[in-house]
Amino acid sequence: MVLNQQRSKCKPSGGKLKFTVKKKKHALGRDPTLTKIGEKATKKVRVRGGNTKIKLLRSDTVNLYLTKEKKYVKAKIERVLENPANRHYVRRNIITKGTILKTDKGNAKVTSRPGQEGVLNAVQA
Repeated sequence: MVLNQQRSKCKPSGGKLKFTVKKKKHALGRDPTLTKIGEKATKKVRVRGGNTKIKLLRSDTVNLYLTKEKKYVKAKIERVLENPANRHYVRRNIITKGTILKTDKGNAKVTSRPGQEGVLNAVQA
């Protein structure tokens, strides 16, 4: 089944809206990537305009910015502590932007969008 990103078929009142247009290729959506903890794995996806997007499927390290020392280090991810996107993502160790991770250098907050950008960046929390 395709993910359609067109307008809803329901009116604000709850009534049915009569659509006069069919589904279009430009309104096509994809399933979320749901980046997890594990050995690094990426996937290349062709997007609109012939461009490519790299999606991060799994990662066991994070590019961590240490605010006090003002430098970047590569830290090993231990587990997900908190995820504001969905509370059930914590149990499944799914990483999205805003996720609080437990690393060997301390807690870190993810600042990148791993499913969209293909990298995992974070700042010390």
